[in-house]
Amino acid sequence: MPVIQALQYQIQLLRYMLRWLVLAAAAGVLAGTASALLLVSLNWATDLRESHRWIIALLPLAGLAIGMMYFYFGRSVEGGNNLILDEIHTEIPATEDAPNRTIPARMTPLILIGTTATHLFGGSAGREGTAIQTGAALADQITLLLRRFKLRFSEHDRRTLLMAGISAGFGSVFGTPLSGAVFGLEVLTIGSVGYDAIFPCFVAAFIGDYTTHRWGVHHTAYTVAQTSALTPTSVLSAITAGIAFGLTALLFARCTHAISSVFKRTISYPPLRPFVGGILIALAVFAIGTTKYIGLGVPTIVAAFSEHLPRYDFAAKFAFTALTLGAGFKGGEVTPLFFIGATLGNALSSVLPLPSSLLAAMGFVAVFAGAANTPIAGGLMAIELFGPEAGGFAAIACVVSYLFSGHHGIYHAQRLNARKHPIRSRDSRSKSPESPAPTPTH
Repeated sequence: MPVIQALQYQIQLLRYMLRWLVLAAAAGVLAGTASALLLVSLNWATDLRESHRWIIALLPLAGLAIGMMYFYFGRSVEGGNNLILDEIHTEIPATEDAPNRTIPARMTPLILIGTTATHLFGGSAGREGTAIQTGAALADQITLLLRRFKLRFSEHDRRTLLMAGISAGFGSVFGTPLSGAVFGLEVLTIGSVGYDAIFPCFVAAFIGDYTTHRWGVHHTAYTVAQTSALTPTSVLSAITAGIAFGLTALLFARCTHAISSVFKRTISYPPLRPFVGGILIALAVFAIGTTKYIGLGVPTIVAAFSEHLPRYDFAAKFAFTALTLGAGFKGGEVTPLFFIGATLGNALSSVLPLPSSLLAAMGFVAVFAGAANTPIAGGLMAIELFGPEAGGFAAIACVVSYLFSGHHGIYHAQRLNARKHPIRSRDSRSKSPESPAPTPTH
């Protein structure tokens, strides 16, 4: 009897894997194709802006256009990454009134257009937010298709497919499928990693990355010129750097949310928020006379690995990005966080006994890991991008950064598993989905 039960289990497992191999591969192809289109579009936008810098003067009008596009056509998808996380957290069974509850397909073209316009006219933003949204939205169209054909596809299955879409989008846009797969599992709940979707997320991430490469799109290569031996001094230095990276991540998340709140309180008509923000950003760019701190900033990130940069570079990128995203422009936070972390690490090399190239690599992933509350994905990304020698130091920095960045990161829809978080604050226990409800008092 136990042999029969074991055989039945293996058959069920095989059916499960075959089913999700097909579904996750489809999600990966869609997400990888969208990421390829995004990367090509951003390269075009960056080249055009840098060869015609006067176009930055039109940033306020671009912001107004983006704002109006979302206000009149995209209110249902304006939540972006947080909307996707909320959809995954909320498993509402399909009903007769809403049998095909999915993320609207319009999220994909709107975020692609909005992000490209932000970069073309001089905003400081990233690309991960766009890749996550396109990956999840396109994956959810598979749900819609399956349900229209009356195929059994539960809300739990939909949740799994959305997570696979996130993994595929993240892994394909950065060329890091391993960290992309784990990011889709880790980003949902702070302090907890769910494994129920591990196979679909890994399949989708690797297929997504493969698809992007098959479209002929390649990613930036980063080289750590010098590493260090693991000694008590170097480990303590890595921990110290991790603290600085975590506090920077904390400050970035809070500043971005605070700027967004100020714009919402002071400007009631949403399309005017990026218009006003665009005026401030354009004036700042022309005042300082450089475009170093707008767009993705990849050339400066690369330079942080090989030369000493001005110590204020990370602060300038911090300010431009927080204002851009807080004002309502579209794009992601992660690539600017790479910039902030790499340049901050470069600056810390003057006070810490570690090579500047190594510190740049550590900051590259650690500020992101702290701001997104994804230390495992950050550590794996370091290994994928920089190799195991630098990856060890980067992993230490990611863990410490995560601990010092607090419970609230760039994604406010993340939930906190207070029981599994090492530091349980009073307010975090009340927000944990696994914490018992407080007993009412009379």
